[in-house]
Formats: sequence, structure tokens, C-alpha cells
Amino acid sequence: MDNRQDTNIAVELALLVALATLWGGSYTFIKLGVATIPPITLIAARTAIAGLLLLIVMRARGIKMPMDTATWRRFAFQAVLNSVIPWTLIAWGERHVDAALATILNSAAPIFTFPLTAVVTRHEVTTPRKLIGVVAGMAGILLIVGVDALHDVGSGLVAEAAIVAATICYACAAIFGRSFRGLDPMAPAAGSLLTGAAVLIPASLVFEQPWTVPPSLSSVLALLALAVFSTAAAFAIYFRLIQTLGSVGTTAQAYLRVPIGVAISVAFLGESLSQTAWIGLACVVIGVAAMTIPARRPASVKTS
Repeated sequence: MDNRQDTNIAVELALLVALATLWGGSYTFIKLGVATIPPITLIAARTAIAGLLLLIVMRARGIKMPMDTATWRRFAFQAVLNSVIPWTLIAWGERHVDAALATILNSAAPIFTFPLTAVVTRHEVTTPRKLIGVVAGMAGILLIVGVDALHDVGSGLVAEAAIVAATICYACAAIFGRSFRGLDPMAPAAGSLLTGAAVLIPASLVFEQPWTVPPSLSSVLALLALAVFSTAAAFAIYFRLIQTLGSVGTTAQAYLRVPIGVAISVAFLGESLSQTAWIGLACVVIGVAAMTIPARRPASVKTS
């Protein structure tokens, strides 16, 4: 029994690392994509391609989508929290800030997930260690955003605020995602992506007229990688982990995603971070780790 349990834990942790890698690379894909593709159009295509791909995989596996209206309403609400609003904000924000900085700011999801979970669902115990984690994480965000706020009170600060707002949406989505327990993980993944696409495609046509802006080959390839790997595959893993690890545990991939995402953006985009941003990164990682890594239980002492 213990060996089987250890194997299951190892599988879930491996999936957590995979999810962190897929989402860590998404910021570089977005940065390359929005170079020539308008942000709403990029996210509309991302959700549509990924949703249809997951639907094809579900049909091949013989998994049926739920057809009741109530479930699809929940899919739509999940889409608003997990893709429509946050992805659009991030795509717009990355037109003004580096992918590495977006990765760091977006890593704060557990910092918001824990207090929201404690207040809304009350299934988490508030401990001094987790409170320290919240403080450290918020200090990290202030260090990262604060420097730019002093030098540029224009688009840079607004873009950073948009990415932090997207992070809050992610935190709410992780909590709401627990309501899909009992469904195959691919069902809420595909359902939320397809309902998100239904909202984003008309918005793209009305506000951006994407046919007037020819995309570059690198942007198209980045979009495809974003849709297939960082969305379709990542969402299937995400909704499975929500069911097995819970909302706070799943958002723990954020502190794994930070070094992965920053390393990818620095290596492939030639970006760099200021010394203060690195200090903020360290604070965010410490804060998230303090809230998500379970404390070791003291070994029980047997008495004769």
C-alpha cells in the first residue's frame, strides 16, 4: 500500500513539474506571439485551437462532454476566471513588459489563493508560517513593481498591474476548479476553453480586425506551441491536479514555474532582470514555498 501511495505521489509531483514547465514557457510564447498578433486575437486562437484539440482527444478516448446547462454555465465562469480575463491581460501586458518579469509577477497565484481559500472555503488552517509566506510574497511583488513605479508611471506600471490582476483571477479559478470534482479532467479543460473561445473570437473580430495585420512566421509558430503544449496539455494536467492535490497544492507549480519561465525568457529572448527584481523573485519564491510545502509532522513516540 505504501509503495503504491509513494508511486502516486511521485506521479502527481512529476505532473506538477510538467505543468510548471509548460506554463513557464508560455510567457516566452506569448511574447513572441504578440509581436505581430493582437493580444485578444492571440488568446482567442489559443483557446479555440486547444479546446478543439482536447475535444478530439476526448472523442478518441470515448469520453463524453456533459450536456446539462448548469455544468456549461460553470465551464463559462471558469473560462472567465482562468483564460478570458487573465490571458488577455497577460498578452496585453507583455507588449510593455519582459516575459521574465511577467513570469515573476504571475507566480504570486498561491499568495492570493491561500487567503481566498481560508476565507471562502475554510479548508486551510491559518498558521504563522503561511502568514509569513503571504507577507514575503507581497513584499516581493512590491519590490518588483515598485522600482518601475518610481521611474515610469505610464504603460509599464499599468501593464504590471494588469498581470497581477490576472494572477488574482488564477487564484479564484483554482478555488472554483474544485467544483468539477467527479468529472474527467479533460471535460472542464475542454469546456472552459471552448466557452472562452466563444467569447474571445467575436471580441477579436470587433476590436482588432486581425485580418488587417499579417502575422510573422515566428508568431504563428509561437501561437501553435502556446495552444498545443501550454494550453491543451497543460489544462488536462491542471484539472487533474486540482482533483488530486487541491487548489493550493496545484498552485504550488507557481514557484517551480518562476525559475523555469525566467530561464527560458533569458535564454531565448535575451532578457535581463534588475537586481531589485531578483530580490523580489527570491521573496516571491520564499513566500509561495512557505504556504505550499507541507510541514513535516513530528514522528510519534511509542511508549511501552
